[in-house]
Amino acid sequence: MTPGEGKELLAKYKAGKLAEDEVLRAFQAAPVIEFDFAKVDTHRALRKGFPEVIFGSGKTAEQIVTIATAILSQDKRVLITRVNAEQSALLTKQFPNANHYKEARIVAVQEKPLEKNPGAIAVVCAGTSDLPVAEEAAVTADTMGNTVQRFYDVGVAGLHRLLRHINEIQKANVVIVVAGMEGALPSVVAGLVGRPVIAVPTSIGYGANFGGLAALLGMLNSCGSGVTVVNIDNGFGAAYAASQINALAAGKT
Repeated sequence: MTPGEGKELLAKYKAGKLAEDEVLRAFQAAPVIEFDFAKVDTHRALRKGFPEVIFGSGKTAEQIVTIATAILSQDKRVLITRVNAEQSALLTKQFPNANHYKEARIVAVQEKPLEKNPGAIAVVCAGTSDLPVAEEAAVTADTMGNTVQRFYDVGVAGLHRLLRHINEIQKANVVIVVAGMEGALPSVVAGLVGRPVIAVPTSIGYGANFGGLAALLGMLNSCGSGVTVVNIDNGFGAAYAASQINALAAGKT
């Protein structure tokens, strides 16, 4: 359960709507569920506001289903990233509440979606080729209880496309900027907004892009103030950090 859901339980107990034993059972759940191939952290949501997220790459579909089932035994939602076709097919068959976001390579299972935090997270994407990473960020942030605004194909090769949306972007609490090639877009955005900017380099580009290394180094050397950088293609990591910032802005932590 999340801290918010824990507070709801306590409020119901105080109001006499919930027995003491029911509250104790909810908080006494074991912190770890162990399998031969995994140890599932069932208290992650209490600490972080969202349950342990499953990284699908390298796992079998059956392993993912087992881990997801363990998480759902304690929480009302689970997120699985970097899923392939076999994994997504089994997950959507196994869990009626599962949604497969093909472009984002994500499956989200939600018995009860989280309430949206006040404020928004803007996801700004340089080019169409960067969309899988941008969508990973957008879907993750949305599932974690945030309003997400998407601004796609607004790279520096046609700066007027970005400037058309700058008033909307400036209103977001956090801005995630996804770009490949030389990775210049986060620096441009940071110079135009007064919000934290989380830069995501992608592996999109020609040979000298070096699989995203050129974009990563460009972003690390940004002259824009307030830019932080996650790893290459790590839309999930950017969204997780943005969600925590947005929760702070909402006074939820």
